[in-house]
Amino acid sequence: MTKKYRSIWISDLHLGATGSQDQELSKFLKHNSCEYLYLNGDIIDGWKLKRSWNWPQSHSNVIRRFLTCAKRGTHVIYVTGNHDEFLRDWTPFNVQFGNISVVDQCDHIGINGEKYLVVHGDMFDSVTRNYRWISVLGDIAYEILIKANIILNKTRKWYGLGYWSLSRYIKVNAKQAANFIFKFESHLSKHAAGYGYKGVMCGHIHSPEIKIIDNVIYMNSGDFLETVSALVERHDGVFELLVQGIDGTMHVEKTYNPITGEVT
Repeated sequence: MTKKYRSIWISDLHLGATGSQDQELSKFLKHNSCEYLYLNGDIIDGWKLKRSWNWPQSHSNVIRRFLTCAKRGTHVIYVTGNHDEFLRDWTPFNVQFGNISVVDQCDHIGINGEKYLVVHGDMFDSVTRNYRWISVLGDIAYEILIKANIILNKTRKWYGLGYWSLSRYIKVNAKQAANFIFKFESHLSKHAAGYGYKGVMCGHIHSPEIKIIDNVIYMNSGDFLETVSALVERHDGVFELLVQGIDGTMHVEKTYNPITGEVT
C-alpha cells in the first residue's frame, strides 16, 4: 500500500558514490507518494563522478522515479548542494528538467501558512565554503569509511547482527565533529530567524534531526547513503523524521507539531 504525504524531503543520496542507497530510495518512493517532493541537495555526487565514473542502472532507475513523480503531478523541486554544485550554473535561468524545478533554495509553506526555508546547508559550513581542498580530502576519507562500513556490515550480517555505522559512530562521539554539527545547526537556525522563517529544512551533514533552536524549528532530513532517512509532512501539518531500522523498515524517530509547537 502507498502512504500519502503532503511533502517529502530527501537529501544526500550521492548517486555515483560508493554505498548510495539508490534501491532503498526507489523502494521508499514506490510506497510513499506526496504533493511536494524536495530533493534537498547532493542527490548526484559530482565530486565522486569527476574522480571515477560509477553509474549503474539502479542510479538511472532513481532518476526515472523522480521524473515519473513529476509526470504524475507531484511538484518536484531539486535544491542544489555542494556535491551537485554543477547545477548552480543553471539556477539563475529558472530552468526545469522534465518538469523538475532546479533552485538553490526555496520557501515551503506549511499547512497553517507558516513559512520554512528549504536549503541544502553547505553555505553554512565554513569548511566547505572557505577551504574546499579540506572538504575534498574529507570527502575521500568519508568514502573510505563507507567502504569499510560495507565490509564490516557484511561480516556482521554473517553473524546475524544488525547494521552499524562506523562513520556515524565517529561523528557522534568525536568532540570536534559534535562541535561542528552544533555550530552548523545554530548558524542555519539564526539565519532562518533573521529572515522571518518559522523553521528550516536542510541536509548536508548526514545527521537526521528535529529540534527547536531559539524558537526556530530545525529539521534535517539526514541522508540516503548510510542512515537512510527522510523528512515528511503529513496532511494534518505534522512533520515526521523517518529513519530506517535494523529490520530494514522506516520508523518515526521524531515529530514536530506546528500547532502545539512540540517536538516528540
